[in-house]
Order: sequence, then C-alpha cells, then structure tokens
Amino acid sequence: MSRKWSFAEALLAVALTCCVGHGQLGAGAARDFVRRKGKMNVLLIIADDLRTSLGCYGDPIVKSPNIDQLASKSVVFKNAFAQQALCGPSRTSFLTSRRPDTTRLYDHNSYWRAHAGNYTTLPQYLKMHGYFTLSVGKVFHPGIVSNHTDDYPYSWSIPPFHPSTQKYKNAKVCKGPDGKKHANLVCPVDIEEMPERTLPDIQSTEEAIRLLKSVKSLESPFFLAVGYHKPHIPLKYPKEFLKLYPPDKIPLAPDPKIPPKLPRVAYNPWTDLRERDDVKALNISFPYGPIPDDFQVLIRQSYFAAVSYMDTQVGKLLSTLDEQELANNTIVVFTADHGWALGEHGEWAKYSNFDIATRVPLMFYVPGMTEAFPLPGQRMFPFINPFTNKVGKLPKGLTRDVNVELVSLFPTLCQVLRLPRPPRCPASSFHVDLCTEGKSMAKYLHSDAKNSNHESIAYSQYPRPADTPQLNSDLPLLKDIRVMGYSIRSVDYRYTEWVGYNASTFSANLSDIHAGELYLYRTDPGEDNNLYNNIEFAGVTQKLSTLFKTKHFTDICFA
Repeated sequence: MSRKWSFAEALLAVALTCCVGHGQLGAGAARDFVRRKGKMNVLLIIADDLRTSLGCYGDPIVKSPNIDQLASKSVVFKNAFAQQALCGPSRTSFLTSRRPDTTRLYDHNSYWRAHAGNYTTLPQYLKMHGYFTLSVGKVFHPGIVSNHTDDYPYSWSIPPFHPSTQKYKNAKVCKGPDGKKHANLVCPVDIEEMPERTLPDIQSTEEAIRLLKSVKSLESPFFLAVGYHKPHIPLKYPKEFLKLYPPDKIPLAPDPKIPPKLPRVAYNPWTDLRERDDVKALNISFPYGPIPDDFQVLIRQSYFAAVSYMDTQVGKLLSTLDEQELANNTIVVFTADHGWALGEHGEWAKYSNFDIATRVPLMFYVPGMTEAFPLPGQRMFPFINPFTNKVGKLPKGLTRDVNVELVSLFPTLCQVLRLPRPPRCPASSFHVDLCTEGKSMAKYLHSDAKNSNHESIAYSQYPRPADTPQLNSDLPLLKDIRVMGYSIRSVDYRYTEWVGYNASTFSANLSDIHAGELYLYRTDPGEDNNLYNNIEFAGVTQKLSTLFKTKHFTDICFA
C-alpha cells in the first residue's frame, strides 16, 4: 500500500510537474524527487525596523534590486503584520509562535523561559528534528530578552555570531557640520574611518557566507538565521549610498501632520530620536513639536540609503547561495521584526499599532514550488550592484493580499518542511512547551492558491504608561504599563481599543476603554481619519469590538 503524501509533498509535486513545459522535470521525476529528496535547508533573513519600503512592494523611490530579485522568485505577502512594533517582543513572538500576552514580554527586560513558560522556539524545534542551526547577527533580541546567550544552547547548534563592531552602535563616529564627531541619527560614514574599518552588517554577511561554505558539506540539513541591523537607527551606512537618493527627489510623508482625531494615548513621541545629538540640536518641543521639513528629508534620505545598503548585503548572501549550489535545496524567507514611521501622522520610529509600524515585508522562496528548480549552472540570485548594474523591470513573483501574521511563521515552515506541525495552543498555554498561536500560511505558497483576503484578520498590540504622551510612552517598563492598545487589522478596517491594563496580574480590563480608533481602508489607507466616534460607523465599531472579544485571540490575551 502506497504512503499518503503530505500537503507539502503534494504541493511540491504539482509544482515540479508544472515544470514539464519548461523542459525541466516531468511528473515521474517530480514524484521521484519528493520521495528521495532529504529535508530542505532554510535561510531566514531578518531586517531590523524595515517597513515595506521596497521596490517589490511598490515603493517608487527605494532601490532594493536584490530583495526585489528574491521577491520575483517567491511568494510575497503584501499584508503581513508583526504582533508588537518593538524588536524584542516581536522577535520572541514569531520565534516561539506565541503572542506577546503569552510571552509576557512587552519591553526588553525579561526572558520568556523564566518569566512566562519554557516555550520551544522555531530553531530549537528544527534542531530537535535533525537540523544544524546557526545564528548570525540580530536574530533574537540581545540581552536579557534571550538570556544574554541568544537562547543558546536551546536554539542553536553552535554559539551565535555577533559582529564585533556592534559595540560602537552609539559611538561618536558621525561627522557633523562642525567637523567634530557626534552620536547622530543621520550618520553616513567613510568605512575606512570606522572602528575596525567595517560595519556590523558587513561583518554579518562575511560570517554568513563563511558558514554557508562550511555547512554545504554537512550530511544534515541546516537552518541559518541572519539578522541585519539596518535600517535600525542610528542610520549609519557607507556614505556612497547617498548618491542613490538626491535630496530634491525625497518627498515628505504624505500625511506629516498629527491627525486631529488621534487619541493622545495612540501617539508615540519618538523619544529615542530626541536623544541623538543632531536631533537634540534642533531643540524640538516635547511631545508634539514637529521636526523641520529639511531635517525630515535628511532622515528619510538616510533611511532609504540604509535600506539600499542592507539590500546589497542580502544580495551578496544570496549570490553565495547560488555559488555554493544551494539555491536548489534551500528555502529562503525574508522578513522584518516590524515597520518604522517616517513622518506619517507626525510620528517617527515604531511604537504604535498603525500599519506603518506593524506591517512588514514577508516572502518565501521555495525551490520547485515558488520557482522552478535552477538548471545546472543557472544563477538564481546573481548579485545586483545598485551603482553599476542597470536593473530592468524584474518579473513579479506570486503575491498574496491575505492578511497574515509573523506569529504564523513557525507552523508554516514546519508544514513546508514536512515536519509535524505544532498543535494549536489551548486558551491558556503557559504550561505547554510546544504549540502555536499562529496559523500555517503554507497553502498560499502554491501557485494556484486563492488570493482572497476575505475576513482574514491580523492582531497587534502596544502598551502605554498613561493616556497622554510621557517620556516613557514609547518603551514603558512592564511595571509602568497602565494601558494596552489591542488592534485588529481586517481587509476593510483597522480597529483599536485602548483598555486598562494591570501589569502585576498581566490582565486587561476590556470594559475599561480609554480610547478607540477605527479607520476605513477604502477611503483612508493612511489611517488619518478616526471614525471611532462617528455615529454612521457605530454598527461597525460594535461588530469589531465583539469580534475582538470573542475570537481565539481573546482566549490567548485575556485568559
């Protein structure tokens, strides 16, 4: 009696069979491949503070040819969302497949295994299933959030690599107009003048390339996670990338004013920017004082330049995947921990529930499924130099409009890799080591998958210490959290309730509503016109509020 194929095997076989017309693999070869082929490798690439400012997401300014090339051979999720717009909570969430209310991490001051539960991570689970797991750069958030070890040895086969130059992150290395060096926000640099004559992301690429060359000969499959630090502030990058972005071509945000109906609790006063020397010199009033237009242009210019710098590192890494003949058996996932506001709503940085802060790039390249297997000698990811290569219009990859969540990354990879998927978490899962609060996205990786966004919902949340902007509003310590903003993103709306929160019991009081937000995407994609108190939308508000309290997310957050 023949073995029943798994969902992922069936998808892969169909994809391979479809290659017949391209002269690559027939149906018999596809079936034989699936049965004989060992486990695929995984390369997970995580950018830091990267919004969807990429060419493949329709950005007309940003030059990201290498990520765009990856996207052209991938399934690209247009509406992927982080569960909290802060590095530590987001990374812990998607690497454990638990939401922030289950990891109990809203700041950067606790380790989930000691503070919430002994949750199994994605790399730990793959390691348990025979994968050699490696970490380069910023994968877990460093420090106490990952036990000062990046969760080694639980998650990793060897100690994680961190670039030595990251210790100069906030050093005074940025040349100012006065000729002196400062700790600036905007910081284009001459690499030869930097400590150790390099930068962290360059070091991470070099180490990741070295590891790819080393693990190629392993008998076991590998999981390599590479975390890039850019475009996280300070916006420090090789100064030549400024050439790609003439200041007169950089527009301001389309909605640079604070929306008149924005609840004060929803506003983030971007205190981390205010601590930088160049921003301090502007003497901007707290909390709402606007940044002068000319300096807004400089920030946006440097953010885009930092994205292009990071893109070249991704390009060099993917080019090595080609050179080592690993592109035919390595799944590549590219994403970010959250987005970043560049003046929208008068805000800068992350620290909110808006789309601009929670929406992230997310794409999956699966050999033989999202793109035909490369022929011998064929280059899938040749490096594209943004300064010298003329980049034509790349073919579009498969796109999906459905709303998805980063918390679903863990079960998705398990399904694609034909590993047992973690079970759904019960209402209270603090005692359960292995389960998921996400939902597999694997069905969307098939070329014939329905691209419907009907009733798909993503959830996010953000804490506040008070109803009005405070110095610690962006990053309150757990003990100072008094309000939690829980947010639903549906196909038509974003709905947010700011409710009372008891940090000592980790409980939200859903009847204690401090403020609300409702945005209609059809007419207001920038989330500028709050309809929460509009009588015309009272029915919508009630429906979403009820949904908010009754869906599975409620069981997780408010048990």
